[in-house]
Amino acid sequence: MTAHFVNLLDDVRRRSLAMARLAQDMLEEACQALLHSDKTLAQRVVDRDGEVDQAEVEVESEVIRLMALHQPMGSDLRLLCTVLKVNNDLERIADCAVNIAQRAMHLVGTGAVQDYPELLAMMTDTRRMLNHAVEAFARQDLTTAQATPKEDQPIDDRYVTIIRNVIEQVGRHPEQAAAGLDVLSVAKNLERLADHASNIAENVIFLVTGEIIRHQNDLPQD
Repeated sequence: MTAHFVNLLDDVRRRSLAMARLAQDMLEEACQALLHSDKTLAQRVVDRDGEVDQAEVEVESEVIRLMALHQPMGSDLRLLCTVLKVNNDLERIADCAVNIAQRAMHLVGTGAVQDYPELLAMMTDTRRMLNHAVEAFARQDLTTAQATPKEDQPIDDRYVTIIRNVIEQVGRHPEQAAAGLDVLSVAKNLERLADHASNIAENVIFLVTGEIIRHQNDLPQD
């Protein structure tokens, strides 16, 4: 492996991490826009989606180019495969953040978010889970990567609770149906985002160990 190829690998990894930081920022801003009824901040999240889309294409193109020209093996090949997979999850995470920001615009002035404390907790849990996944990716930290997917179930549980709460709230106050649907959309996007964070962590495990753990719970046991 040449020094030039090592530099190219480092560069594509740095670009992937920069994309991860951007996705984290977008989620944080979308949640703040929702909490503070900030339309300007919500619009900023929507406007930044193009940056993530462009970064996704550029990183994917570079990974494919490196695979074709250098035919890497072993840990180098695992790194490029991981970047390619994480790249896709980061783009989806940014899409979820944009969807949350769009719902935040709809909810301005309704006060609906404060009616659902589980939603506030879900935002905190999801942001923490994404931060852990990105930290594991940045440091190739196996311990953090193995722990992160376990954070998904409590988020799923909160999502179920929010569904029930929205049904009850709208049942008592039908005029709040539109706001309830926006709250459900926010919760669903947070739930999906957590799934993508779990995917990132699982791919870090593959990067470090070479083991594919995806869908293991769904496979028949010997």
